[in-house]
Formats: sequence, structure tokens, C-alpha cells
Amino acid sequence: MAEPARAHLRGCPAYSQTLPRTPRSAEVARRLVRTALTLWSLEPLAEDATLVMTELVSNAVDHGRLSSIRVSVARPSSDTVRLAVSDRSKAVPVLNPAVGDEQTRGRGLLLVDALTECWGTELYSWGKQVWAELGDGEAV
Repeated sequence: MAEPARAHLRGCPAYSQTLPRTPRSAEVARRLVRTALTLWSLEPLAEDATLVMTELVSNAVDHGRLSSIRVSVARPSSDTVRLAVSDRSKAVPVLNPAVGDEQTRGRGLLLVDALTECWGTELYSWGKQVWAELGDGEAV
């Protein structure tokens, strides 16, 4: 069973959870996103944010290593949400705009790129964190 979400004690408000590296974890991650956005009164971001989190989790499930991933939802400013998924792989995701219409996989980062203000990867000695930021354009 995954540990409960925790609020960070310092810095920007955030919630994170360690989950098994399985496709079912996307549902738990989406719930974490929706809960955080509701608490922060940023519900208008929920549809795009949950889709982005699903894609980030899917990439970590497909390309990560070891049995778990860590998902987080942070609020670096009043109108910005930062979604992130950490895994133990150092393989950096690459945006592939040449994905054909007949392909059923490989469009995840295209969606992330289209729905977010920015996204990227932070490499660590133990793996990486892929993050994406969304904003509502209005201060809350």
C-alpha cells in the first residue's frame, strides 16, 4: 500500500506520494492532483493537469527502473502548479514530433508540451525527475 500524501513543511505548498511502478498508479496520481488543486482553489487546471500527470506516470512506468516512482504536485506560485514524477532511470525523455497518425503510442510528451507552460528533466545521481508546469493565468 502506498504511503499517504504529505505536505512539505518548508517552501512552496506541495504533496507527494511514492507509488508502485505500475499503470494503476496513474489513477492514484490523478487523485492526488485533483485533491491538491481543489485545496488550492485551482480546479480550472484539473483536466489538463490530470492528463499531464497521467502521461508523466506512463513514461515512468514504461522507462523507469526499480519497483516504485514518486509523484508530486507543488504550487510554486499562486497561479502555477508543478507536477513531477521521479524514477530511478537516467534516460531523459525526448519529444518526438514525428509520431505518425497510425502509431498508438509515443504521443505523451507531445500532449505534455501542448498543455503546459514549460516542462523538463532534472538528473540526479540516483535517477531523474520529469516535471511540468501549468498556470491559470490569474492570481488566486
